[in-house]
Amino acid sequence: MSSLTEALDEWNALDEEYQQIQETHRLYLQKLNEISKLQSNVSSSIARQKKRLKELSWLMKKCKGLSEDEIETLDGIKDNIKARPNIFFEMEAFLPKKNGLYLNLVLGNVSVTLLSKQLKFAYKDEYEKFKLCLTMILLLFSFICTFFVSYRFVDAILNFLLVWYYCTLTIRESILISNGSRIKGWWVFHHYVSAFLSGVMLTWPDGVLYHTFRNLFLAYSLYQSFVQCLQCYYQSGCLYRLRALGERHNMDLTVEGFQSWMWRGLTFLLPFLFFGHFWQLYNGLVLFRMAQLPDCKEWQVWTCGVCFLVLFMGNFFTTVAVVRQKLKSKSQIKSKSQ
Repeated sequence: MSSLTEALDEWNALDEEYQQIQETHRLYLQKLNEISKLQSNVSSSIARQKKRLKELSWLMKKCKGLSEDEIETLDGIKDNIKARPNIFFEMEAFLPKKNGLYLNLVLGNVSVTLLSKQLKFAYKDEYEKFKLCLTMILLLFSFICTFFVSYRFVDAILNFLLVWYYCTLTIRESILISNGSRIKGWWVFHHYVSAFLSGVMLTWPDGVLYHTFRNLFLAYSLYQSFVQCLQCYYQSGCLYRLRALGERHNMDLTVEGFQSWMWRGLTFLLPFLFFGHFWQLYNGLVLFRMAQLPDCKEWQVWTCGVCFLVLFMGNFFTTVAVVRQKLKSKSQIKSKSQ
């Protein structure tokens, strides 16, 4: 009897807890429905605001023959209008949105928007850790292939790792961009080119031409992995300090290049970066020379040459543009202080 009583008491307690779980779940679904409606309302309101702001900007351009007070009023409105896109961008980072073409092709029409700051930061930090760990693994693998192992299948494993690494980066970066990260332009396209280059190297058949270029490519991969490890380490520390000071966005990422916020304390990386850029140019020129040989019948030679040339031009001109812009802004600040 005592066992039966205990069992009945336990069942009653479990049944009561079950009823509470059902009620909590009902409230959860109700809140989800309310959140979904709020998301739709905010998204449509933002779209309507953007449209009306464009119409207002066009209308203000027609205003002529105004007094000084009216011009001052209009200037104030224009300043407010210019500030609105950044505010809307921050709002939209927490609203569901349609995936871009790349994510639609890879994942389908699945929402990848993370709806809380904690989830966004956790995903961004996990991305940075993944990038640093894989870069160190690639550094070690490149070192082994350069100095200890000379088998084609081991080289193929390295190239497969590079393809997987860059493809994974493109997917993760697209998800981060959907969640408010400001990485854009060449630093995004750079990974697509690198993934394609690694894929072409993976398909390059074993032969005289492959072994002619092999040591140069492995040395280049080793150097690039070393520089990327330096960049990940120093950029992450710099970003952490700048975010703490409120000078950088919380979703900013480390990149394989130089950006304006890196000026203080990170200029020592510039010689390493430029050396890597010119190494890419040298690789391209070597491959173009190889493509002109009479016995060169492998399409991978000139394809890799084009990829290295594209990487050189994109990296070099982007870095030069950033340095030039930073020097210009620095001189403007000095002239204003004087």
